[in-house]
Amino acid sequence: MAEELLLKWGTLKGWRLESEASKAAMQRYIDGGDVSMGAMQQSDTDAQKQAIYDLIDAVDGPIQNDWSGEMMTKDQAKQYVREYRR
Repeated sequence: MAEELLLKWGTLKGWRLESEASKAAMQRYIDGGDVSMGAMQQSDTDAQKQAIYDLIDAVDGPIQNDWSGEMMTKDQAKQYVREYRR
C-alpha cells in the first residue's frame, strides 16, 4: 500500500503512513500541541504546521484536498496549509 495524505480545513484529515520519516513527522505533529478529533475544530500551533510541512515532504504517495478531490503537489499542499484561514 502507498502512503497518502488527505487535507481539509488547512490541516490533516486522513493519512496512511508507512515510512519512518512520515511516522516521525506525525509524532512531531501530535507532540506539537492539542489534537482535535475533527479537522474543522483543529487549531494547529506553529510546531504542528511545521510537522505538517515535514509530513508532506516525507509522504511517498498522493496528497488530496478533501473539499475538491483535487490531487496536490507537495508545494501546493504546503501552500494550502500555509494560506488557509488568512
